Amino acid sequence: MATVTLKGNPITTVGELPAVGSVAPDASVTMTDLSEKSIADFRGQRLVLNIFPSVDTPTCSTSVREFNQRAGGMDNVVVLNVSADLPFALARFCGAEGIENVLSGSCFRSDFGEQYGVTFDSGPLTGLLSRSVVVVDTDGKVLYREQVSETADEPDYAAALAAL
Repeated sequence: MATVTLKGNPITTVGELPAVGSVAPDASVTMTDLSEKSIADFRGQRLVLNIFPSVDTPTCSTSVREFNQRAGGMDNVVVLNVSADLPFALARFCGAEGIENVLSGSCFRSDFGEQYGVTFDSGPLTGLLSRSVVVVDTDGKVLYREQVSETADEPDYAAALAAL
């Protein structure tokens, strides 16, 4: 269990992010076209998991825009946004914002949050995902991880992309 805060108030998650050097859990998400993708489907590519509570909040939407801009042109890199939002909401947001360089997936019918240890199990965001970034290499090993200590804060984009 990890403890983070939401506007200074402590909240907990169901577990811990996978350790650097470990194999990333092969969780699945539902993509915006309603297809299912697993983390293993991205083997052979470097993968940035941008995990957040909901695209309909300012910080979460900013993280999607930032990763779209900063990692969009990187060679052999896929950014996968993951939240508990429905695939329709993710598609609506990305379409309205012109977000084309990242993919989005929903954990609404998977145990992604449990496998990555990021599902909130206390506080007002119970059931949503803790703001986190996990960078995975072409062989499926975790290169970098960050669980943002204050949920209202943005992740360290530069550190995540440097890990690539």
